[in-house]
Amino acid sequence: MRYLITFSYDGTNFSGYQKQPKLRTVQGEIEDALKKISGGLDIEINSSGRTDRGVHAINQKAHFDLYKKVALHKLKMALNTYTNKDIYIKDIKIVDNNFHARYMVKKKEYIYKINIGEYNPLDRNYIFQYNNKLNIIKIKKESKYLIGTHDFSSFANKEDKKESYVRTIYKIYVKKNKDILTIKFIGNGFLKYQVRNMIGALIEVSNTNKSIKDILNQKNRKTFGKIAPPEGLYLSNVEY
Repeated sequence: MRYLITFSYDGTNFSGYQKQPKLRTVQGEIEDALKKISGGLDIEINSSGRTDRGVHAINQKAHFDLYKKVALHKLKMALNTYTNKDIYIKDIKIVDNNFHARYMVKKKEYIYKINIGEYNPLDRNYIFQYNNKLNIIKIKKESKYLIGTHDFSSFANKEDKKESYVRTIYKIYVKKNKDILTIKFIGNGFLKYQVRNMIGALIEVSNTNKSIKDILNQKNRKTFGKIAPPEGLYLSNVEY
């Protein structure tokens, strides 16, 4: 029987989502819990995608197969019992055996939070402490060049070789609440580091004469400076 779980996690104390030998990961911890539930069987989970070290999730999705029938409320309780408090299983449902949490994604939503006010040590793991002014009007204007179907080579991790760097961004929202700037991206999928690179580029063009349009068209990651750090990034939703 195939199950789809929706879960959140604080990525601060994980070495990323993907399972890695001798490192604490989100995937590894959930699979360890499933091994206990299944009586010692190794159960692999397939997620909507990976997140990097320090990145958080509000509504990550993953599927797995269990060969014993467990009531959904008991399965949810057991998973939350056997996983650390850095992870919380929010919902479980039964899906068709042909369902795949990664390959059937229609939309993904990420949000990125930036503190443009004074440094706040309590939020340092959850909001990028930029602690400088940004030209919000220019960020809103420049972000519109990212909307649509484009070759996002300029915002890709070049070590992560892809047959195609073409992705579609449907919407971008830029909202400031007091000193916290939140930027939301909704698209059909994102390359490794793409969101953090887009944030880094938007910060740079805010304070310079550079243009997102020029960076996008050059298809070269070297056209701007720093990648934004992981702690401000959240996978906020996945749609099928």
